[in-house]
Amino acid sequence: MNSAGFSTPIDLEAGFRIGQEEVMALRQSRNGTAISLEEYLDFLQGLEDPSIITLKARRGPRGDSLFEL
Repeated sequence: MNSAGFSTPIDLEAGFRIGQEEVMALRQSRNGTAISLEEYLDFLQGLEDPSIITLKARRGPRGDSLFEL
């Protein structure tokens, strides 16, 4: 595969604005232990269900009724 020219390399570190909160969160996640399955399921159970309007606004199959198995 040939290219007409070279592209400018992407500097992944340029332009990222990271605050002290993000640094602390990354350090905690790096040094922390993984949560158990039960803790993860409790976390998921605490999330709110999306509204029907939100679900219908998602890209995908269209129609008046939601997909059911």
